[in-house]
Amino acid sequence: MAHILRLSALAVLLLSACCWADSELQEEDTAEELSVSELSVSELSVSELLERANSHLSEFRSDNDPILIEGDIAIDSEAERNADPCTSSGCKWGKASDGKVYVPYYITNHFSSREAAIITRGLESFSSFSCIRFRPTQSSDRDWLSIESQNGCYSFVGRRGGKQVVSLARSGCLYHGTVQHELLHALGFNHEQTRSDRDNHIKVLLQNVVSGMEHNFRKIATLNQGSPYDYNSVMQYHRYAFSKNNQPTMVPIPNPNVSFGNAKEMSRNDIARLNTLYKC
Repeated sequence: MAHILRLSALAVLLLSACCWADSELQEEDTAEELSVSELSVSELSVSELLERANSHLSEFRSDNDPILIEGDIAIDSEAERNADPCTSSGCKWGKASDGKVYVPYYITNHFSSREAAIITRGLESFSSFSCIRFRPTQSSDRDWLSIESQNGCYSFVGRRGGKQVVSLARSGCLYHGTVQHELLHALGFNHEQTRSDRDNHIKVLLQNVVSGMEHNFRKIATLNQGSPYDYNSVMQYHRYAFSKNNQPTMVPIPNPNVSFGNAKEMSRNDIARLNTLYKC
């Protein structure tokens, strides 16, 4: 009898070890799948990441969410659709006596420490190539950026006054380039394809654009500051943005084969025009 019990116990141990091994293998497979998935996402450009993150926002929009134009630019009312705050009114953040531009920010507790670190890296990157200094908000600040995980990725253009939400949703927006993109909006920059001189560089094919999304390709009276049109700008959307039929919505001219909309972080021109706007 004791011999049978010992065999039974051994069988249970062997079975447990087998199941444990299967479980470990399953966890390794899952981890491998996740890493492959993350790798494929990391290969996307900033504009592709933004479109992917914001593609279903209309299904989840609440009354508290701002109106979005051009995919990720927030506005307060329909009256702002055709206005560029940076040319219609003062939208720049002020410069301190030491020549630096201090932009207060607050990162809400929506984010994990790892996610907050991605945001902080994006904020701090500006200090390496400009006079912009994002710093934690203080009680005396009247204007500040509130970085939150709301529906999708979006920002208002330029300084608005008071609390100003920059949304970096935990699902889809937490990449270095997307953080830089939304912060550039907050500093006063629009998308490259809406530049006033756009038609000299990009042909928009509205026949391929999703119905109701044509307004995303409007031109506005942007402050181009003598800078060249930049196909490699982190603010330039990709060739198939808002396409309804997998056909291009934008084609470069005169050479249709020029690569564009592939930026994963700010370009030299993005940095140069930021420094020109703020006289760094």
